[in-house]
Amino acid sequence: MLETKRLILRQWEDDDYPHFAKMCADPEVMKYFPATLSEQESHQLADRLRALIDVNGWGFWVVELKATGEFIGFVGLNALDGESGIPGAPMIEIGWRTVKKHWRKGYATEAAEQALRYAFFVLGVEQVYAFTPITNTPSQMVMKRLGMVNARLDFDHPKVDVGHELRRHCLYKIDKQIVTVGSLLGSVL
Repeated sequence: MLETKRLILRQWEDDDYPHFAKMCADPEVMKYFPATLSEQESHQLADRLRALIDVNGWGFWVVELKATGEFIGFVGLNALDGESGIPGAPMIEIGWRTVKKHWRKGYATEAAEQALRYAFFVLGVEQVYAFTPITNTPSQMVMKRLGMVNARLDFDHPKVDVGHELRRHCLYKIDKQIVTVGSLLGSVL
């Protein structure tokens, strides 16, 4: 479990699945993904994310509000192997997805900062990457707030159909060596 001033990042629980399914069925939340997810698809994805945390001890954690225990989405880390088709892989990526009513409150950035602390100071990685469709400026703004820079390695995502408007992606990265101790160093539970 990781903690920030307002948030808890934790392992998935059965009670999270309906909230996750509702979020993944929201066309606005899924605007920069090829499709919304059915309840079954959402549950299968949550099962995979949960299993990866069981195996690795880290991954895409559920994010909940400390004050209420409310599910607000997920934020975390994922290992991509060299066969992923993503430039620079193998790598650790950071990603997030949040419920629409919690947008523009700084939660994704706050949780992602803690995930970066974990990557750099617990896992000991030297770089963390993030990628998104080129049209997804909201996620790119989060990346920039985290101190990530555009790697200028735009690519066609291998899991998005040829010709799909979301196929072209941009790649951002952040290096541990340029992260100032004061900007990310904090408590990791």
